[in-house]
Amino acid sequence: MEIIKENSKTVLEKWVNQFGDELFSWALYKTSSKQTAEDLVQETFLSAFHKLETFQGRSHPKTWLFAILNHKVIDYYRLSAQTTKQTFHLTENSGYELSDGLFNETENWKSNEINPIWDQEEELLDNPEFNKVMQNCMDELPQKWKYALTSKYLTDKNAEEICQELEITVSNYWQIVHRAKLLLKKCLELKWMR
Repeated sequence: MEIIKENSKTVLEKWVNQFGDELFSWALYKTSSKQTAEDLVQETFLSAFHKLETFQGRSHPKTWLFAILNHKVIDYYRLSAQTTKQTFHLTENSGYELSDGLFNETENWKSNEINPIWDQEEELLDNPEFNKVMQNCMDELPQKWKYALTSKYLTDKNAEEICQELEITVSNYWQIVHRAKLLLKKCLELKWMR
């Protein structure tokens, strides 16, 4: 058994030298994080070491290692999506946190890059799957915030009328609408763009 383990170490060291850089490049391309890419490649070689006896040589070792790495990348995104979904809820507090994060300590706008998916706005609205996710996100908004958005954009009520119905000031209304749109955007990015 010790001889097999020693041989496995030699084979794996050879593969690390031959394919490590390519695996890292692929993982970096898929995750855009050097640390995450390094971790995923390390996990790939660790898995390969533990499963080396099952490798039958029907494919090239590089192909086998890339298959393992691709599974690690999928698991990484699945886990991060679950973690994000578990920790982010559409509440008034999360709306305040989102809007507070838009300004730096000198009260200037932080530069936020726009996700390219929003450049396809008209195409998204024609997509029934997107509209279903959009409706689910709308339903998750705090009730008052949902009412403010639907009244403004779907029934074309004016701000004064909505403020009277919600018993809020005009400035509070605009803050609610702004924060509700931020929450809606965040929800769509989490649920539509995974």
